[in-house]
Amino acid sequence: MSLQPRFRRVAALDRRFVDREDVLEAFMRELRDRGDARGPRVFNVTGVGGIGKSRLLRELKKRAEQEGCRTALLDLQVPAMRQQEDALAVLRMELGRQGVIFDHFDIAYAVLWQRLHPHLKISQAELPFADESEILTSILDETSGLPVFGTAVGLLKLAQRARSSVRHRRVIKDDEVLQRLDELSNTDVLDAVTYLFAQDLRASGGTPCVVFVDAYEALVPIPVKTGRVSSADAWLRDLIAQLDRGLVVVGSREPLGWQVHHPEWAEIVNECKMGGLPMDARLELLQQAGISEGVVIAQASQGLPFYLHLALDTQAGSARAVSMEEILQRFLNHVAPAEVRLLELLSVARTFDFEIFHTLAQAYDLPADRFTWESLTAYSFVYPAGEHGLRLHQLMVVALRARLSPEATREVHAHLRAAWDARAAAGDGTALREAVYHGVRAGALSAEDLLDYADRSIRRGGKQAGDGILADLTELGLHGELAEAARCLAVEAAITMGDAGQAAALADLGPAPAVGSTAQARLAMAAAHAMRIAGDTTEAGRVYTRVWERHRGPVRPIAGLWVAEVPMWQGRFATAFSLAEQVLRDAPEDDWVLRGDVLRLMHLGRRFHLDFAEAAARLEEAHACYARSGSVVGLANIATNRVELAAWDDPAAALRLAGEAIAQQQELAALHELGKTYTGLALAQMRLGELRASSDSFALACEYLDRAGYRSGRARAELFRALLHVLQGSPERAARALVWAAEEFIASEVYPTLIVAAHQTLERIDLPDEQVARAADEARGQIEPLDSLPALESRMADLIESVLGGHR
Repeated sequence: MSLQPRFRRVAALDRRFVDREDVLEAFMRELRDRGDARGPRVFNVTGVGGIGKSRLLRELKKRAEQEGCRTALLDLQVPAMRQQEDALAVLRMELGRQGVIFDHFDIAYAVLWQRLHPHLKISQAELPFADESEILTSILDETSGLPVFGTAVGLLKLAQRARSSVRHRRVIKDDEVLQRLDELSNTDVLDAVTYLFAQDLRASGGTPCVVFVDAYEALVPIPVKTGRVSSADAWLRDLIAQLDRGLVVVGSREPLGWQVHHPEWAEIVNECKMGGLPMDARLELLQQAGISEGVVIAQASQGLPFYLHLALDTQAGSARAVSMEEILQRFLNHVAPAEVRLLELLSVARTFDFEIFHTLAQAYDLPADRFTWESLTAYSFVYPAGEHGLRLHQLMVVALRARLSPEATREVHAHLRAAWDARAAAGDGTALREAVYHGVRAGALSAEDLLDYADRSIRRGGKQAGDGILADLTELGLHGELAEAARCLAVEAAITMGDAGQAAALADLGPAPAVGSTAQARLAMAAAHAMRIAGDTTEAGRVYTRVWERHRGPVRPIAGLWVAEVPMWQGRFATAFSLAEQVLRDAPEDDWVLRGDVLRLMHLGRRFHLDFAEAAARLEEAHACYARSGSVVGLANIATNRVELAAWDDPAAALRLAGEAIAQQQELAALHELGKTYTGLALAQMRLGELRASSDSFALACEYLDRAGYRSGRARAELFRALLHVLQGSPERAARALVWAAEEFIASEVYPTLIVAAHQTLERIDLPDEQVARAADEARGQIEPLDSLPALESRMADLIESVLGGHR
């Protein structure tokens, strides 16, 4: 951006005012409520530097004038306006032009002026607003050429001899304060001048008066709430406290906090916080200046009008033309220089609290005390972020980070990673995500580290915690092993949701996937899960076996679990249990998630073998393991399995359990598990005779399973729904559903026991199907029961009969 004169930014005042409807409404309400009410009132407009307070105050001033009010403005950005005597002179001149007569104030001010300028004569040329003061004009006309006035008494005597009106003589004669001015110290004279200003303004009549004070932070740069009470604004507070018939509007970055001086201020000051401009207002401001395609600039501005005006002043259509250093200067104006370095360090952290501040400050030998912390966090550009943390305004963050070298930034990230690691070790679940964020940026995180952090985070916080880490990684554009690990996490997240299609697309495995590293092996496993859900059981089993046989890292036992799952799905129960027991023997003693997974597999095997008592025992053992590990996903899956099991042996309990299971799976957004839960609920409702509710639950189950692409789960739901069709008097519809379910099981190469169950049900309702009968014969040849095939088929027939009863 080419160098530009600062004067050009005055154009911002000429641009049309946009938005701020809430502040305008609050101001007009405050103005209407003033009426004849007594007592001072303060309307405090607050917001970060550059948020548009000065522009807003001028708009409020215009609105007040339209309402018939007298108005005056003090801009404390001008150094002279911060002096009490100069500020009073400015207010007197502005209000005097609007008809207010300041007889008492003018004389007192002349006395004060002489005290402050003893080497000068009071004259029309030297004394401020002398030309505008009737009483001073009459005095100066009579006393032209007289010696320097030495005392207030002398001035008053000269005033009495001057050709002044009866009113003026009465003012001089009767006012006790004017008579005592000569006895007062300079400080007390100054306070007396303020008192007489308010007295004259009060006596000026019923026309409302609104005084505007801009840039209060220029007068008191240190936020009051830090505990360091400033006296620089004592004169302003004294003046406002005496304006009991008017309204004072103060623009400041932070709330005034005057209650530290006197609690009554809390009732007098009404704070109105200004936020960033909404997107439509940003675009409107850009469009009126001729930039029709300003979305990039509008987004980059973070709602800060100062940013938008800088962009317009460059006459460039790109947000990159805006100087971030100028943005930073606006934020850091009136910030203590010693605190700027601390803000640079804190900008590297996304959120921070006192412990993070203390860690960084100590690491770089900067003030780490509580008072410094309270000063930093009192600034208006510090916002709450969550329950306990804080953050900086995003534009400020971008500008501050640009000041740090890459080497320094990586070093700060390393300190932050260590700090969040310590919190994670103390049990803070949210700390893991921050540790990953800073560890990756510090260049100190391996792919294995990344996966371990993600696993711990998901165990503690479930899917949302994992999604947070994934979102952070996506921003980085990672390469190499870290990119592979990030892709692995993305595929696993899709599997958790039951979205097989997305998982397969993200995995994109070749015919012979690499399984050497932990990330490669886990990526292959996740891709195999996607194949399994989609119904490609044989290919999924091939990939599981490849990892089991070729990987020598921590993923091998997990692959063994899934190698055992394949024969369980295919009805080879003896083989499945043998493999599961081997995995359980090989599993690390402290890997409670893996142990829970193996025991849950044994539960599923027992359940599909229709041995419900043993299935319940294995399920509780699995629950104990998941509870010990804190696995959110594992515990949610246990809740679903409890519903599925209870649907057969205690349907009333299944109804009670279903609500909690659904809530847990909804939290995880696990579509396939939701489909399974609703299937169990529908089966329980059907067994209790609640056929309409069962129909609705089956519909929801099928919807979730279709969305997940969970082919075998959808077929299982259809098999059970066929029983409902029979109970509803639609055997032909039931037969079609049974045939379709059997075909899906055949195509997916799973559940031969359910193919036999479909055949038995078709025989039971006298609608046999030859294709299903042949498939059932083939399925009987695949099943490896734990007891005997006739015993298993007998248990199947008993269950079907318990549902259908006398229905055909």
